[in-house]
Parts: sequence; C-alpha cells; structure tokens
Amino acid sequence: MTDPDDTTETEERPTDRDDGPHEFPVTRRDALGLGGATLGGVALAGGAVATQSDDPEDGDESGDDDGGDDGGDGARRYRVTVTNLTSGQPFTPPAVAAHRPSVEVFSVGDPANEPTRQVAENGDLGPLVELVESTEAIRGAAVGDAPLVPKADPGDTGNPYYASLELSADASATHLTFLSMLVATNDGIVGLDTVPLPDAVNASYTYYANGYDVGTEQNTELFADLVPPAKTLILGGEPEGTAESDPELAEDGVIAPHPGISGVGNLPPEVYDWDEPAAVLQVERLS
Repeated sequence: MTDPDDTTETEERPTDRDDGPHEFPVTRRDALGLGGATLGGVALAGGAVATQSDDPEDGDESGDDDGGDDGGDGARRYRVTVTNLTSGQPFTPPAVAAHRPSVEVFSVGDPANEPTRQVAENGDLGPLVELVESTEAIRGAAVGDAPLVPKADPGDTGNPYYASLELSADASATHLTFLSMLVATNDGIVGLDTVPLPDAVNASYTYYANGYDVGTEQNTELFADLVPPAKTLILGGEPEGTAESDPELAEDGVIAPHPGISGVGNLPPEVYDWDEPAAVLQVERLS
C-alpha cells in the first residue's frame, strides 16, 4: 500500500501527477443505493454510490468541455484520497461528491440539513446517499468501504487511515464536497464545502479539512450518547452507545468550527482531542 504521506502535495495548487494509491475503487455511472447504512455495534457500513446520467441529452451544460480528453462518453475521472490526520478521532467511511457550483451540501454558519445531521449524530449515510441520487446537480459521488482510523490505529482495528475513491462526472461538475463523521463526538463532522475540482488532466489539488460541530446535539462526550464505535475504534473493548438521536439532547444551532474534546464526559482529551486540520484530501483528475 502506498503511503499518502509520500504522495500528498503541500500546497493547494495544481501539480502534474499520475501516481498515487489505488485502494478502494468504486463503481461509477449507475446509482447504487446504500440502503440504511449506519453505524451499529462495532462495525461501520460502507459502500459505493455514483450518479451520472446515461442520457445523452442530460450531459455537460457548462459549455466548457476541453475537447476530447474526457473519453468517448464525455465523463471526467477523478481520484480523491482522504487521509485521517488526527491521533484519536475515527471517521465514518468518507463520502465525496462532484457537483455543479449551485450545490451546497452543508455550509458553515447555517443550520444543518437532515442528511448532514444524520451523518454528524449517528453516522447514518443513508439520507446523504438519497440526497445524492435525487439531486440532478450532483453529477458523481463515492462512499468509502471502511472507517478511517488514526494512522497509529490505537484500537488495533486493522482499518486504514486513508482511502482513495474514484468517481466520474461530466464537465458541468466543477466542484467537490467531502463529508465524514467525527465518530467520537456527539455531532461532529470533518468536511469540505464546495471546493474546485482540478480542470487539467493529471493535475491535482490538495485540500486540508477541519472539524465542525453541526449544532444539533449537546456535546455531552458520554459514551452512552455517542455511537458505539466511538469507544471500540480507539479504546477497544465492549461497545457502548447508541445509533439513535436523543431528543433531550437536541439543540438549535448552526454549523461552526468544532471546539474539540473538553473532557466533560468519558472522552479523555489526551486520547480523543485533535489538532486542525483533521484531514487532508488529494484530488486528482485522471487521464
């Protein structure tokens, strides 16, 4: 397995690259429903989803195709490598979407929509997949196969700390969104909101992603209020917690930078807290 530490660029600018890891390839073109993919027990469900119309009349509306290097069907191919940079926060299987600039899956300073809330509170990817499949302006998407744990794998889970996802979209999809749950939080996510995709073939951008509190659940930091893998993916042992939202913990806030782990509950900050950025993404346009 190629170590992304050896391939990730340090600046958020295009580079001429055609290498990088090729783990976890995902199905493209056909929409593959993920069902009710949730965190449960000690396992996280993952899978693949792609949306890309096969209707020739439902293709590139941007008028900026680059003239013949997209293949016979006009699709552009991208590889997105997501790396967990934290020392104590697992991520749910990462979800990425290529879309038109009008799409806003989540926005800092605004209330969270239902798909974002479900990811943040319960690690439930189902509503997000439904949003992808029902939104015409989202032209391609992919979801990872496994949770991403810190590189040291403190819970000895055998899970990866990075994943590479491949997806296709037509040229009208000029932007990317990334979303994953910060598993050992009440309602935390790590994400990128509508950042540019590389336009040139073999170019890549590097993006750093921070953690956010979506403002829908109080931060009790108690295992009983967290999803069960919050404990097992880091400390091991028997799972504790729930994959259901508790109405008594609900709060009416907006998405904001995450304050981190304060130690008010069962989460020792020296284990579960993190420094920003929480993740790095290398986004490559493939030939």
